[in-house]
Amino acid sequence: MEQQKLNPTIVYVLALIGLLCCCIGGSGFILSGIAFYIAQNKIKEAKLNPENYDQVSIKSMNTAKIVALIILIINVLYLIITVYRISTIGWDELIQQSQEMMEQWQSQNQ
Repeated sequence: MEQQKLNPTIVYVLALIGLLCCCIGGSGFILSGIAFYIAQNKIKEAKLNPENYDQVSIKSMNTAKIVALIILIINVLYLIITVYRISTIGWDELIQQSQEMMEQWQSQNQ
């Protein structure tokens, strides 16, 4: 009987796109959460029937799960920081600070 292989590519792709979305207020926790969920379910499935799955692919899926978890934690922390900043500083002040930083950056690059 041929052993099935777990393909961690989708987990890596979702996690890395989630990392890029971290810059948008921590909204990447959605994609990285989905990646973590997919990896965890595949690993559970493989642990129930270990004789049906290639052990190397299980290890690679476990690595992808760890990457997704780390990116998920980064996104959740950034989301908490963003919510905290909005609640303490206020949205208008936050936008004003952002505009000032952009103006400073543009003046330095001219």
